Amino acid sequence: MTDIKTAYPDRYYAAYDTTAPQPTPVTGWYDTGTMSSLAAVPPATSLIPVSPEDWANTTSFRLPGGRGVLNGKIIEYTAPVQPEPLTTQAQTALAAARQTVWGNYGALNEPTPEAWVTYLKALRALAEGQDTTSTTLPEAPA
Repeated sequence: MTDIKTAYPDRYYAAYDTTAPQPTPVTGWYDTGTMSSLAAVPPATSLIPVSPEDWANTTSFRLPGGRGVLNGKIIEYTAPVQPEPLTTQAQTALAAARQTVWGNYGALNEPTPEAWVTYLKALRALAEGQDTTSTTLPEAPA
């Protein structure tokens, strides 16, 4: 049986995905001194040791989020915002455009201008996945 102090010379650790590009978020905090089993704890060599002072600081250091790892150091971390897929953007824009067209033309029984028809069709093609070459939404008519 492996001695805990030998396997984990520090008591407190932060875990992260060692294969992910850095900076990468902290994925867990471990107090190996209070654990009855270390079977689920990654090896100490893939963890970042945490000082007792930092471990005790649950207001600005050891947080459930907002901490990351860069070059073996724990840092403040904000996950990059992933852009909304163009298909989703198009679905949202299409719903708004349909309301605009209905409110300005359909409800008044007036013909829809060709610019709006072209815009709606372009949005629909994106929203339904038929347009796979565009990288941005079309511009709405004035």
